[in-house]
Amino acid sequence: MGNTPFIIIAIDGGAAAGKSSTSNGLSKRFNLMHVDTGSFYRAVTLKLLDTQVPAIEGSQLEIGLESLKLGTAIEDKKASISINDWIPDQSIRSERVNKNVSQYAALPTLRKFLLDYQREQAIVAKKYDFDGLVMEGRDIGSIIFPDAHLKLFLFADPEKRAARRAKEGIVDSIEKRDAQDSQRKSAPLTRPDGSILIDSSEMTLEEVIQHASTLVEKTIKTID
Repeated sequence: MGNTPFIIIAIDGGAAAGKSSTSNGLSKRFNLMHVDTGSFYRAVTLKLLDTQVPAIEGSQLEIGLESLKLGTAIEDKKASISINDWIPDQSIRSERVNKNVSQYAALPTLRKFLLDYQREQAIVAKKYDFDGLVMEGRDIGSIIFPDAHLKLFLFADPEKRAARRAKEGIVDSIEKRDAQDSQRKSAPLTRPDGSILIDSSEMTLEEVIQHASTLVEKTIKTID
């Protein structure tokens, strides 16, 4: 890390808005630990589905969550959640998970369960000598790191986002998931106060990353 100030970057936005690709690009350019919180909710959703815990508040959910021991695995600048020593694979991108993740993610008990774990990723990033943390999700700048040094909100036309998902071979109802996540009572998807909007609808990935990189460079200069 040397004399480089530790920076925390929060990237929020809807499904397929370019959060992961942008975060990945920034992590490589600036030696940042990349954290995809959406994968956290997907992984926990899959575990709860496998143990037949319904997306309903109550003792069954609490007991189900208590059985999950969380850890962090790092590979190529990206941090992955581990659950009972299992590291998520492509199974968390399945249609089954896509159909259920928003329902589970809306549960206050589940969000509370993951809150401290998500915030602790900054400690993990420092432990492994990263120069900062770039965390993507739907409530990063509003709930997880409201005091992040830089908050970005990525947006793209729903049709273009659906096309991106289809190109990845993923069946996903973009507008339905965004509506569910925006309307939930606990930590809804929203543009955080103080965030910078980036509309990637007509931009290439490289253009988005370059624009975001310029903002990161400017922000680093302001950190004491």
